[in-house]
Amino acid sequence: MVNLTRIYTRTGDDGTTGLGDFSRTAKTDPRLAAYADVNEANAVLGVALAVGDLPEDLRRVLLRVQNDLFDVGADLSTPLRERYDHEPLRVHEEWVGELEADCDRFLEPLEKLRSFILPGGSPGAAHLHHALTVVRRAERSTWAAIEAYGTEPADERGTGGVNPTTARYLNRLSDLLFVMARTAAAAAGGDVLWRPGGGRVAAPGD
Repeated sequence: MVNLTRIYTRTGDDGTTGLGDFSRTAKTDPRLAAYADVNEANAVLGVALAVGDLPEDLRRVLLRVQNDLFDVGADLSTPLRERYDHEPLRVHEEWVGELEADCDRFLEPLEKLRSFILPGGSPGAAHLHHALTVVRRAERSTWAAIEAYGTEPADERGTGGVNPTTARYLNRLSDLLFVMARTAAAAAGGDVLWRPGGGRVAAPGD
């Protein structure tokens, strides 16, 4: 149970912050960049849900994803160790499979793409396009953290790695958000197609 009795602690005034295992690290740590980007992605999804007028089936999946993203952030903030006093939240491969199933389900009724598409089509679609760009940044930040710390449990220095399933989850989520943005746009007339040179030159296939 989370029990927030005070918001400010002053413990970060020296440029450090606490990780999920209560160790401290610099606020420039790549793991912090990763879960900060995840947090931003969650906030953009919140905007999409609040003002996007999205279909109910999209909303249900996005609410599950918002909860998942909290777990992704918790995972990224907790270095891998061989043993724990209390088992931390971890992202599981089955969650990646759920995203793939949702992606296939929402893609099936959509028209085949004839071109790249522009962000837009409806408020909900535009916010989902925005969300997917933040998720892609979060994935890049996660891979940077993996490059810095590896994927193995704590070594002799006590520095544990990063769960690589977090990166796979974010990769599939960006794919799903692209499909969901197209689904949202379909209700408003369909995709906004890219035109090379703003329509001044022929598009591929024209």
